[in-house]
Amino acid sequence: MKIKFKNLGPIKQAELTLGDLTIVCGKNNTGKTYVTYATYGFLDYWHNELSVDIPSDVVTKVMEKGSISVPIELFAKDAEKIVETASSQYSEHIDKVFAGRESLFEGASLVVNIDKSKDYNENKVSFQAGSASRTFLEVTSEEGDENLKISLLVDKSSEDLPPRSFIENMISSAVRELVFKDKVPRPFIASAERTGAAIFQKELDFTRSRLLDMLGDKDSQFSFTKLLGGFKAEYPIPVKRNIDFIRRLSNIVNKESLFAKQYPEVLEHFKDIIGGEYKVNKEDEIQFIPNKGRNVKLSLVESSSAVRSLLDIGFYLRHEAQTGDVIIVDEPELNLHPENQRKLARLFAMLVNHGIKVFITTHSDFIIKELNTLILFNKRNERLMSLAKREGYSESEFLCHKRLKVYMAKEASIKLDDKQRKSTCNTLVAAEITSETGISLQSFDSTIEDMNRIQDEIVWGD
Repeated sequence: MKIKFKNLGPIKQAELTLGDLTIVCGKNNTGKTYVTYATYGFLDYWHNELSVDIPSDVVTKVMEKGSISVPIELFAKDAEKIVETASSQYSEHIDKVFAGRESLFEGASLVVNIDKSKDYNENKVSFQAGSASRTFLEVTSEEGDENLKISLLVDKSSEDLPPRSFIENMISSAVRELVFKDKVPRPFIASAERTGAAIFQKELDFTRSRLLDMLGDKDSQFSFTKLLGGFKAEYPIPVKRNIDFIRRLSNIVNKESLFAKQYPEVLEHFKDIIGGEYKVNKEDEIQFIPNKGRNVKLSLVESSSAVRSLLDIGFYLRHEAQTGDVIIVDEPELNLHPENQRKLARLFAMLVNHGIKVFITTHSDFIIKELNTLILFNKRNERLMSLAKREGYSESEFLCHKRLKVYMAKEASIKLDDKQRKSTCNTLVAAEITSETGISLQSFDSTIEDMNRIQDEIVWGD
């Protein structure tokens, strides 16, 4: 999946290819967060709002016959057009992703291109929809089948027959999942504001409950217009998603993700990073239970900033993670000791090797260097395998350099689409990655070299 950005905050023009592990580095105010939020925004829009046009006669036949089979190619032939339309529609409202003024995003756009290989026959899809007590519609396709089977599970003449728009939206979701599976991953994001969302969970719920109480109180003396005027705060979509995720934790803690069941070692590694585990008590309060002192239950306010910073990731892995997802983490090093930054890099490698894509922005040289170690270990010769065992590494952490895409957000001379000559502007510059040396990032290296040079001169003189 390749993404092209234009006029997005500091970024004048840039291209990014989503790898199994994608890393964006760079100095402050160079556009890293803009690129990250715009990418997440598109994936979120694709999976939650985009509607694929379904031929009218398909919906009519389902309602008349109850069950039909439709060639997948009927939808797949328009895959490129669907992505193009989605890019255009999303770009028109990209300012909403950042909760910014519309004028600041004039001319901003995001264009997505996906792999055109025809592999949908290898996918298996099963969608069901209805009420809490009854399923009304089922859309399925078995692996290797060239048809999509659409079935109404209620009598066509009954009052339970869902509306035409419902049937159309259901088929649209199934087509999106089948034709674009593994091409447009389902996203989860941990924004840089995640720590605050965790701390103020109860306050957010209290504010909402109090507002509803006021609206329901007939004797309450207040101006409805003034009340609404006091609640105009808008947040970027990624921050909203973090808040929503925290608020619904009590609804998801009773289920365990298929990913967690399949790869329990990932959860054990995460538990080692935070030094304990999270729980949600009967009052829907999030607690942290340290490994040392199992009888101790700490509130988030009483817990370390590292525990709060990693909360979203921990609950996602245990309860919602699915193979094929992409987890996006803005500055994963927040509040982490260098030792835990290294462990987090190893966790990301495990996720990649177990089928979950990872996208991070980082200022951490420790994370980059640890990923380099995992790349170098992947040569797997006898000496390296012995060293890895001695140092506590497992083969599930080794990384193939070809699975990484690393970019520096910086000023560079590039040829803009609408210009003949090159111009110097903020863009993304791909870093060199090899199996012999790992990731080459001049920004980190030059800063470390400057520090060493100054310290050497302080100690040794000229």
